[in-house]
Amino acid sequence: MEYKEAKEKFISTWGSLGSLWGINKAMAQIQALLFISTKPLSMEDIMEELKISRGNTSMNLRQLMDWGIVTKEIIPGERKEYFTTEKDVEELARVVAKERSRREIKPVVKILKDVSSINDDGTEKTKEFIKQTKALHELTETMDSMINKVVNQQQNWLTKSLLKLFK
Repeated sequence: MEYKEAKEKFISTWGSLGSLWGINKAMAQIQALLFISTKPLSMEDIMEELKISRGNTSMNLRQLMDWGIVTKEIIPGERKEYFTTEKDVEELARVVAKERSRREIKPVVKILKDVSSINDDGTEKTKEFIKQTKALHELTETMDSMINKVVNQQQNWLTKSLLKLFK
């Protein structure tokens, strides 16, 4: 397989996987393109490479910046804005995990806490509801806490050991 074919396959596959990570296809493709790029890219570079509109590119770049995955890069003498992404895969994974926790898991933890704290009217169905939602709340909160502890660690022997364990 030649470089061009491999590049297209990587970007396409990364885009398809994006929906599993909670982002849309174009957003994932932009990040993939920046990830393998040897230099920062302008919006026009991204539009041309991925064959997507200016509006789509702009909106997805803003979202990627909100996630903390993409940053603007100043190139002296250039009027265009250039963009780059985190190249360290472990750091990228940490950023994505933290953001997904903030956007997805924390709201669920709050809702589970609220619904498991209802008044117990003494009925069997209410007792079962409280028991099950409380257990789910505790599990979700524990898992989120564990993920955040790992994610917040800088590369040290513990983080490296845990990452090896998951491989």
